Amino acid sequence: MKVQHVTRRAAALKSIQSPNGRSFIHTSVVLQRLYDGAPMNHFTLGWVMTNLRKRSFGMIMLLLSLAAVVPGVSIVAGLLLTIPAFQMIAGRSGPLFPRRIANYQLPTRHLLTLVRRAVPLLRYLEKMIHPRWHTPLEATKRLVGTVIIILDALIVLAPIPLTNVVPALVIALISLAYLEEDGLLLLIALLAAITVLAVFSAAVWETVRGVANSARAVL
Repeated sequence: MKVQHVTRRAAALKSIQSPNGRSFIHTSVVLQRLYDGAPMNHFTLGWVMTNLRKRSFGMIMLLLSLAAVVPGVSIVAGLLLTIPAFQMIAGRSGPLFPRRIANYQLPTRHLLTLVRRAVPLLRYLEKMIHPRWHTPLEATKRLVGTVIIILDALIVLAPIPLTNVVPALVIALISLAYLEEDGLLLLIALLAAITVLAVFSAAVWETVRGVANSARAVL
């Protein structure tokens, strides 16, 4: 509960002004407030989306991408990531999961674990991340959704253990940039995504060439 106490105190302080003049609250504060208001024993994705409102796309993707780093959970989290990503491409105002998924109960202690690990890191990163290089919301939403779909395919389909970690972390970086309305960080994250895709494509190509050469040698 120590993390809850510290971050709650910080929540009152970490409201800043965005370039368009409106008040902006950092992601770490939003995440902590989400936990502070969580039900005692269980929570659902539907509850999360209702409480996050306009920031639900970015936060859902951030939470799922962090979950996708964990072995054994990565494929499930990756499959769930496709839902908000496709809806961003379609231009929806917020994510909508099938009722069975949205109402599925998850232990609140998992949310506590995530807050304990994520909030201190987010607070550190937010010293350097802030709203800048404003981009049109709808255009950004569709671009982010498209890139996440491509990266997500690496998480779900990559057969090599631990290959889910890098694309999941890049998705988390993109989600954080989207949440923080940081156009500069978003550009960096998209360049990182291109690099990851290029390296993965090169690795696949070399593997295919190696198999083909081996097959020709045998024949």
